Order: sequence, then structure tokens, then C-alpha cells
Amino acid sequence: MRTQLFAFMLASAVAVSPAVAQTAPAKAKAAPKAAAAYKAPRTPDGVPDIQGVYSNSSAVPLERPANLGAKEFYTPEDLKAQAEAAAKRAPAAPTQVGTVADIHYDTSQFGLTRVLTDAMASNRTSIITGETGRVPAMIAAAVDRQNKQRAAAAGHQFDGPENRGIAERCIYWGNEGPPMLPVGYNATLQIVQGPGYVGIVQEMIHDTRIIPTDGRAHAPENIRQFFGDSVGHWEGDTLVVDTTNFNDMPAVGRGASRNLHVTEKFTRTGPETVLYQFTVSDPSTWEKSWSGEYPIGKIDGAVYEYACQEANYGMANILSGARADERKAAGQK
Repeated sequence: MRTQLFAFMLASAVAVSPAVAQTAPAKAKAAPKAAAAYKAPRTPDGVPDIQGVYSNSSAVPLERPANLGAKEFYTPEDLKAQAEAAAKRAPAAPTQVGTVADIHYDTSQFGLTRVLTDAMASNRTSIITGETGRVPAMIAAAVDRQNKQRAAAAGHQFDGPENRGIAERCIYWGNEGPPMLPVGYNATLQIVQGPGYVGIVQEMIHDTRIIPTDGRAHAPENIRQFFGDSVGHWEGDTLVVDTTNFNDMPAVGRGASRNLHVTEKFTRTGPETVLYQFTVSDPSTWEKSWSGEYPIGKIDGAVYEYACQEANYGMANILSGARADERKAAGQK
């Protein structure tokens, strides 16, 4: 199975949970209050031990709502008011027979909803930190680049599978990063360590990052990848990961170019929590760099096999529908 192969690649003695059929994930636990005083345990080779199965589910939006301005944190009074308002909301109205809402499957039945996993406690107003809490403006050249790409794709969206989105083709999902971002469901990841390596496998959409921590340099500049080339090192109790060498379609999306540079930090702040921080820089895309952070919490569960391409009827139906429209437009049956 995928996770056992993952452990084998790391030559790790840590037991790795097997991939099995999808079930509802376990609940994440609240972040500790005295994280600053925590001292992470060590692995046999003496580095901080950040291993475990975690949930990075979060109710905090990536970008701060515009009406909050520079307000980076909610007060206890704000959080209480939000909880009271949520409790007073009326239950959803029953669906009308025959409507799309009525015939569509119940996502919770298949574990496809974030309500099945508790989000880590946070009083942040956005994952992105700083005064605005938002992704900075794109430079003019990046806007022009995006416009040209859209113009070139116009009218060709249904020519073939290569014209469909990367996630639609089950190649990767943007949340996988780097930087890693919370996702609506399947928000589970596993961190495994071995001498000179850290590995991270994400349930959504099943990809694995193998991060060397042995002091090696980045791959040659001509080697370009969707997830870039990651190398890591330890600064005290923090794993620092530097990623470059992205291709022209980096997973972070949002218009980034191959000049994308991402720095990530993983700091174990308690027995069951890790603080994840990141900084994104791309002078070919944004006016300035931007940073963010959120906690991830250990869960009593496993990383499950994510079958994306198997029985992917959507792709076949989209393309066959496009061919049917073309025949109709040509007067054919």
C-alpha cells in the first residue's frame, strides 16, 4: 500500500498506518495554551520528533474578510458572539423533490465534508498574517501573462483531457502545496522521519513529499517539478523547508510562476500539535511576498487511500458531451 511504500522509502523504523477504505476521520484536539514552554521529544538520531497523523482542517479563511481591516485576531468576546449566532441559526430547509439539491448525494455519507473533523482552535481572522491578511496584488506583467493564457485556452476547454484542469485530471490539488493549505475534506496528512529525511504524505490527493535534511543543495536549475525541489534543515525545534525549482504550473496556483520560492516551518508546540508557518515569494507574480500560519493537530486515525482517477466518470462525460454538441452543431446525429 502507499503508506507502507512511503515508510520503506524513508528506511524508517516507525510503524505506518495501512491504506484502507475511506471512513470518517477522527477528531482533532484543541491547541495547548502553554506551547512556548514545550520541548519536543527527539528521534533516535537526535532531531525533534514531529511524526504523526494530523488533521489540518481549519475554519479560518485563507484571506481576511475585507470588513475586518487590520484586525488579525478575534477577541474572546468575538468568538463567543460567533458561537451564539451559529447556535441560533435555523436548520436548513428541506429540499424540493426533483431539484439538484434533492437528488445529489449526501456528501457526509462519504466523508466528503469538513464537519466530520473538528478544526483546530484558532482566534486568527485569516491564515495569511500581516496588516492586510490578503494575497498581495499581482504585478502588471503577471496579469498580462494570465490574460494571454486565458485567451489561448478560450474555445479549447473541451478539446481533450489535456485541456482540463490539473485537479480534474487527478494530477494534484492546489492545497498540497507547498505551501500546504487546509482543504474541505480528506484534510489528513502524515509526517514520517528517518535519518536525514522527513516525509509528508497528504490524503488529498495522495502525493508524498520526500524532504532531505542532510545538508544537500537544491537540484540543478533545469530540473523543474509541480511541487518544486524541497530541502530542509533544523533550527532548534523547528524544521525549516526551502522549496524552489517549480515548473510553469506550481501547485500553489493563484498565478504563480516558475520563479516561486516557498519557505515552510514546522514547530512541534505540544504533544499533539504542530505550528505550520510559510512564506511565499515570486517577484514575477506578486508585488511582495506573503506569509501565513495555522496549527495542525494529531488525530487517532490513518491516512486513507485516495482513489481519484478510478471510476472518474466526470472526465469521460464532459468530453463525450462536448463531442455530442459538436455533432449537433454540424447537423449530425
